[in-house]
Amino acid sequence: MVIILDCGIGNLRSLKNAIDFLGFFSKITDSKEDIQKADKIIFPGVGNFGKAILELKKRGIFSILKERIKNGIPFLGICLGMQLLFEESDETKGIKGLGVLEGKVLKFNLKNLAIPHMGWNSIKIKNRDKFLYRIKDNSYFYFAHSYYCNPKDKSIILSTTTYGIEFASSIRKENIWAVQFHPEKSQDLGLRLLKNFLFLC
Repeated sequence: MVIILDCGIGNLRSLKNAIDFLGFFSKITDSKEDIQKADKIIFPGVGNFGKAILELKKRGIFSILKERIKNGIPFLGICLGMQLLFEESDETKGIKGLGVLEGKVLKFNLKNLAIPHMGWNSIKIKNRDKFLYRIKDNSYFYFAHSYYCNPKDKSIILSTTTYGIEFASSIRKENIWAVQFHPEKSQDLGLRLLKNFLFLC
């Protein structure tokens, strides 16, 4: 079973529709039992880093989610779902993230570009991975974010994107995949990425 983790953030229905279109059964849930039984977990999100962490704890699923990721379940984090994997964020200092990846989430500090970074932008592939099967270098995806991830271990970066600065737009470490952009809003290439995660990862 593929679960789409619900902690009150993100466009869950559009992601479920995309997964259903690909022929996979998925369930939107925040149930501890479902998290324990899941074969794959997808965690989408938009919004505030600290509020999302507090919501996970309020729903009693922070520790179980962290445990399942550490124990090897295939996991895909999308946008805020990517940022929450790291140790902390400039957005809400003093609130710790899941901490399954080392590094910090930083705020864009750009003088001549609008924040949030919103719209279509290209990715520069740094490391080939099954997650990027049939994705060409310089492919375009849809972004909507004011913060970006700065992994301590640069070898986990699959692709970067440039918006004033070059930042990690997709990563992979063992059973963890994550993207800063929104596959569910990225048309055919977004569906290809979701299909790659569901079938290959």
